[in-house]
Amino acid sequence: MAIDWQAARGEALDILVRYLQVPSVNPPGDEEPAARFLGELMAREGVPVEYIETAPGRACVVARLRGDGSKGALMLCNHLDVVPVEERHWSVPPFAGVVRDGFVYGRGAVDMKGIAVLQLMAFLLLARERVPLKRDLVFCGVPDEEAGGTYGMRWLCEHRPDIVDVACELNEGALGATRLFDKPVKLLPIATAEKTAAWMRLRVTGRPGHGSRPHRDNAALHLVRALNRLADWQRPLVVTPPAREYLRQLIAAGILPQETTDEMLPALLEEHPAVLAMFTNTLNITMLRAGTKVNVIPAEAEAAIDCRLLPGVDPEEWRQQVIRVIDDPRIEVRFEDEENVQGVPESPWEHELVQTIREVIAGAMEDAIVLPTMTVGGTDNRFLRQRGVPAYGFAPMLLTPEEAAGFHGNDERLSIANLEMGCELMYEIVRRFCA
Repeated sequence: MAIDWQAARGEALDILVRYLQVPSVNPPGDEEPAARFLGELMAREGVPVEYIETAPGRACVVARLRGDGSKGALMLCNHLDVVPVEERHWSVPPFAGVVRDGFVYGRGAVDMKGIAVLQLMAFLLLARERVPLKRDLVFCGVPDEEAGGTYGMRWLCEHRPDIVDVACELNEGALGATRLFDKPVKLLPIATAEKTAAWMRLRVTGRPGHGSRPHRDNAALHLVRALNRLADWQRPLVVTPPAREYLRQLIAAGILPQETTDEMLPALLEEHPAVLAMFTNTLNITMLRAGTKVNVIPAEAEAAIDCRLLPGVDPEEWRQQVIRVIDDPRIEVRFEDEENVQGVPESPWEHELVQTIREVIAGAMEDAIVLPTMTVGGTDNRFLRQRGVPAYGFAPMLLTPEEAAGFHGNDERLSIANLEMGCELMYEIVRRFCA
């Protein structure tokens, strides 16, 4: 039975608008209403739905379409939470799901409620059409991704391994693009690798005193000098195997010149920080704390640093490098969550799911470029990869630079055209892989 795509596209838009109206800001979390919203849509199709409480007010939603068992299960995974907003900088209410000028506005439109709707529509349509499946298809919405996954995917892996016992998984981690290196493209990357989040805390103790007197042991000054050294630290670019393949395919597609060499990369990437992050261990000072009153020399000072490490980098060796650059024994350098600073294995590019994605995209867009990439932020994929599950970041949408800028930014929005295209492509990828 042929799918009425006009009706399906309208349904997807209606679901996304209503889903964006469910605030699930993390912190504090409170994602259970979002889980219930998605779960009720699947339950209406007669699919059993399970809600798994991981903490008060926080829940996962899990549903499964049964296959004949001849092949391993595919998980469609998404996170229910969104980052906070600074509402005064938005031109529309961030939790109203406003539709305007061909876009749907709202916190989560790109990250990642829009992608969740693509997954949900594939799941609903397969259930509705009663498509015979060779694989189980698991839909999984989790809380707490935006704060590290302690009450989300990490919790599931530790407490409900039966849920994540799948053959492979599809999640966020890579966004399609209409421009790259200032050239028009149809770029649809698949994230096979991810940097390691290695958040650090710097702390120093000095001697307190009255702000009116000369002072030589000011904790704030010690910290500022250490941070200046880190800010001035020049590190060479590193071309990892995933980054090498990324470059190779861009050269083959004519996006980069044929004569591109490693020596040309610093100048080439300087104006493209999202790509530059694939070639370097990043270090950004994000939080500072010192002092209690303007006329009191602080006794302590702290800084938080967001570090993201390339695949293969040993976290402890990185910490020792930071200590050597600071070169001040008064500065304590430690990881925020040392137990969970772990390297993330790479998922194979030569995989049936990847091949299916490539075939579907090639059939829909002859000039599209599908290539492997590295997620420079953090996703829930890392928990599954650490369990040996091939996990991929992919969203079949082509975002303009303006849409991509809404990721954790103001006026986050997704074009209706991307939503409609993504629904059809996601459905066909999942159907072809599972049926």
